[in-house]
Amino acid sequence: MPVELRPLGVVCNIGCHYCYQNPQREAGNHTQKYQLPAMKATIEAERTSFTLFGGEALMVPEADLEELWAWGWEKYKKNGLQTNGVLINENHIRMFKQYHVSIGMSIDGPGELNDVRWAGTLEKTREATQKTEAAIRRLCREKIYPSLIVTLHRGNAGAGKIDRLTAWLEEMDALGIRTVRLHILEVDHPVVRELYSLTIEENIAVFLHFAKVQKRLRSIKFDVFQDIRNLLAGRDDKATCIWTGCDPYTTSAVRGVEGNGQRSNCGRTNKEGVDFVKADSPGFERYLALYHTPQESGGCQGCRYFLMCKGQCPGTAIDADWRNRSEHCLVWKALFEHFEKEMREEGKDEPLPDDLRGELEALFIKTWLEGRTTKMAALLPALRKPATAAVN
Repeated sequence: MPVELRPLGVVCNIGCHYCYQNPQREAGNHTQKYQLPAMKATIEAERTSFTLFGGEALMVPEADLEELWAWGWEKYKKNGLQTNGVLINENHIRMFKQYHVSIGMSIDGPGELNDVRWAGTLEKTREATQKTEAAIRRLCREKIYPSLIVTLHRGNAGAGKIDRLTAWLEEMDALGIRTVRLHILEVDHPVVRELYSLTIEENIAVFLHFAKVQKRLRSIKFDVFQDIRNLLAGRDDKATCIWTGCDPYTTSAVRGVEGNGQRSNCGRTNKEGVDFVKADSPGFERYLALYHTPQESGGCQGCRYFLMCKGQCPGTAIDADWRNRSEHCLVWKALFEHFEKEMREEGKDEPLPDDLRGELEALFIKTWLEGRTTKMAALLPALRKPATAAVN
């Protein structure tokens, strides 16, 4: 996976009320200076392409953006950007085209559905949202189709809101948008939970609603649903980072590079504003513990979807304690059950049978105990190979 390059750390032009980076800002852990040579040297050591990330990456001066993207295109033949889209201008679009920049954009819907992504006042927030919406349409006219990240909360998926969000996503589908990531709200503060978090039942209902919507869309794929189908079939090599079972102190699925060239972890695991230095090697204690710990005690013992989910992202763990499974466990379990049933009914893409799941679990536990990890996709060919007949 590409490196997340964060020249300005978590500095941003807006102030989303629910942002998982807010604890870092509140603790004063944000950077405003960067060194291009130091960042390039660390990226070269990582031996992979990079995605510009923030905060808001487009707050970097345009001359430095061009230097980074020109270097990225020359060296890796690809570039990436994650943005809220508010600052996109014609020069940015020129660079996107010239240096083949793939765009990811965060927006929770049109108008008032995006109000939680706060810009200081309601007037400024609505103005920022209009700029983001205009940027999406402009990019699509240029055949630069951004992927979208939509976080689900009371402001866009609560009572009376879901129809508007659905209609907007249908508009995005008509524009040619191809990928949308539906995020469950990550809660790092009790006020965020009280004001914005959907209940377990509401989250399940919203996801199942969009599972139905998916069937009538022309181009948009909700990648979380494809993730779940791939995982159920053992194709974990095709799933996104939240299912990979990463160590919160190494987050191997997400490798960050800060403005001073320091290697860093996924910001979703930086609880209480602490920016942990990236450990030299990963550990798998979380997953060994989850496998053996009863579900009533925060573990995953006996869950038939353990290898698919692995307790999900440590950034969403119960009580913000990475040793526990995700607090969204019941939502994910409901979705695994839904898609497992659907796959069996379709008869095209069979989920893994129970006997193979047991064999895979034993192999994963053995591998983790050895300080390594593996994937179902790597193990399945040998397990599925017919036994060779004994030679007489």
